Amino acid sequence: MPGENISTLILATAVLFAGITGFIIYFIILYRNKQLINKQEQERLQSEFRNEILRAQIEMQEQTLTNISREIHDNISQVLSFVKLDLALTDGMAEPDKQQKINSSRELLSQTINDLRNLSKSLSFEYIAVNGLVKTIETEVERINNSGLLGLSMSIEGESYSLGEQHELVLFRIFQEALNNTLKHASAKHLKISLQYFNHLFTLTLEDDGDGFSKELRYNQSGSGLKNMENRAVLIGAVATIESSPGKGCCIKISLNPLEQQVYADGNYPNSPG
Repeated sequence: MPGENISTLILATAVLFAGITGFIIYFIILYRNKQLINKQEQERLQSEFRNEILRAQIEMQEQTLTNISREIHDNISQVLSFVKLDLALTDGMAEPDKQQKINSSRELLSQTINDLRNLSKSLSFEYIAVNGLVKTIETEVERINNSGLLGLSMSIEGESYSLGEQHELVLFRIFQEALNNTLKHASAKHLKISLQYFNHLFTLTLEDDGDGFSKELRYNQSGSGLKNMENRAVLIGAVATIESSPGKGCCIKISLNPLEQQVYADGNYPNSPG
């Protein structure tokens, strides 16, 4: 019957329209939910990034204060005590000998003042913002070499450029933590530091000649410092590669695409969902 066919066609059309409408509404809701999840993830990542920057600043200051305390106790206080005793011996000396003692003491005091000046440079993370990553690491290398605790060498390949204040702060904190681990646990005699600046890649490589460690160590509590380095690298869009084996030292390599660093600084994370 013609009337029944028309009714059936109208009903089918209505069902199809309702289905298409429901399908569109479902995808609109799904899309909006995905946008909300992405926004929440972005906010979470930004919060983690800000917290990590703050944590790195605090840890850097704590480590610096520890270094200063050690330097003052082991080096500066001893030099000043020696100068005090040396000057006390000048009483009753012949003038030429007395002048020689005074000149020697003056040189020691000058060196002590210079050491204190170098320590004060690293008191604040603002030193990195003003002087950049290269100069900050150079200052630390000079300090450690003067202390005699470990032999450090540093090389730079390419023309250095700014990676952004926050990124350089995190990179220096990774360097500081790796250096501290080497001093405490590696029984190393030398640490090689390499910075490579290319158009599409920056790398920071730290390689020591210490005891090394097994892969299992990285996953227990004593290897948490290594995990911290990897996590910090991820937060600035970098990749940390850590290679070591017993008796063969340790090599830590941090790789960063400088073209993406501004994206991370603005709070946009290329690897985030959506």
